[in-house]
Amino acid sequence: MKALNEIEAVRSPEESQSASSRRSFLKGAALTGAATFAAVGALSTTVSAQQQEETDSMQYEHEHLKKSDRDILIAAQIAEALAVTTYTNIINTSPFFKTIPDDDQGYLIGARQEEMSHYLLEQSVTDQFTPFTQFFYPKKMFSDAQTTLNILVTLEDAFIAAYLVGVRNFSTRNLRLTAARIMGIESDHRTLARVVGGDVTPQFGGPIKSITGIQGVAESIAPPNNNGYERTLCWTSIDQALTALTPFVNFNAAKAAGFDTAQSFPFEPFTPTLPNPLGDFISFSGC
Repeated sequence: MKALNEIEAVRSPEESQSASSRRSFLKGAALTGAATFAAVGALSTTVSAQQQEETDSMQYEHEHLKKSDRDILIAAQIAEALAVTTYTNIINTSPFFKTIPDDDQGYLIGARQEEMSHYLLEQSVTDQFTPFTQFFYPKKMFSDAQTTLNILVTLEDAFIAAYLVGVRNFSTRNLRLTAARIMGIESDHRTLARVVGGDVTPQFGGPIKSITGIQGVAESIAPPNNNGYERTLCWTSIDQALTALTPFVNFNAAKAAGFDTAQSFPFEPFTPTLPNPLGDFISFSGC
């Protein structure tokens, strides 16, 4: 894999271009109270044990991390930072966002939380920050709904394929399992982004009936879940994922790709809240 410092770090156009856990009543009041106390105590013990298992699991993965695994994880961190930045700006700046149904808005808001959780999990293993903290996008990325959804699906296509590289190449079962678990969420995101297309209002060019992803083919939004199997994009190396993401992180590559280089968008980390504790990380072993 290319050393990450071989990819030019992003700066604003005014700066140098070189140098990117979680986590019975009828028996009477006395009996109920006792039962409740016991249940709460058992629940507390279970939660505490899960938290300790999660901490131990992360520490083990960190201390036994191979370079090849680190390379994949750092690439995944770049992707997740890009995802967080993308969802943040769709929510905060895209005009069409406030006009789509509440459940569509909720999907985008939830996806942002999930991507941030993925990033922090990966960072807990590598103990490194993403090498890229500013991102470039195509022109009209956040002002034109068709462009927004095309690029969002393109990125989710790339993330799915990248995590499948992890499933293929990670050296430990726990990391392979974790990659598969995250990939499943990215697949959700891809499908739900395609759902949004049909809900874009006429004011913003909707309804959008087809969306073009990473393969450059306009695909009907019906059905939104149009994969029988996830697409690997024939990627077998994490280098291929990095190459696909380079225009988003590198000024010169962004310019060559026709992206808007007059403005870059910062990665702004935050503490995520996942939608449902049943879907929390728990541990690398998955239980």
